[in-house]
Amino acid sequence: MTVDAVSAPSSIYTGGTTDPAARKQVLDGEVFLKLLVTQLTHQDPSSPMDTNEMISQTTQLAMMEQLTALADNGAEAFALNMRQAASALIGQEASYKDADGKTLSGVVTKVSFDGPIPQVTIGDKTVALDAITGVTSKTTPAVPNPAAA
Repeated sequence: MTVDAVSAPSSIYTGGTTDPAARKQVLDGEVFLKLLVTQLTHQDPSSPMDTNEMISQTTQLAMMEQLTALADNGAEAFALNMRQAASALIGQEASYKDADGKTLSGVVTKVSFDGPIPQVTIGDKTVALDAITGVTSKTTPAVPNPAAA
């Protein structure tokens, strides 16, 4: 009697249709909660999970969610500050270094918020806000007042 060799399956079903490379790469609150539920589902009924440990884990989940929210708020505040800074440059003279390392300057005429970093238009060039190397106030020469004399 001949026995066929057993081979490993060519693919393993993981419960999802998502490409493994595209799956979630960070542990967030959802993953943490799934782990906790799985742990509770498979615990030994004769020795259940310690309530102090369970409270500790749920506290860690709440802290993680709050820290994530805090980080998101910080990122939003930073983005708003960049937009305000870029808007304040309109009408100011700004300098920047071009691709050759030469310092150029001109008056900021326009600001664009299309990308993650605001873009300012200096003359006919569009420059990222973080590439600006200096800003000077555009001053007008003082005109003597003949009535004051």
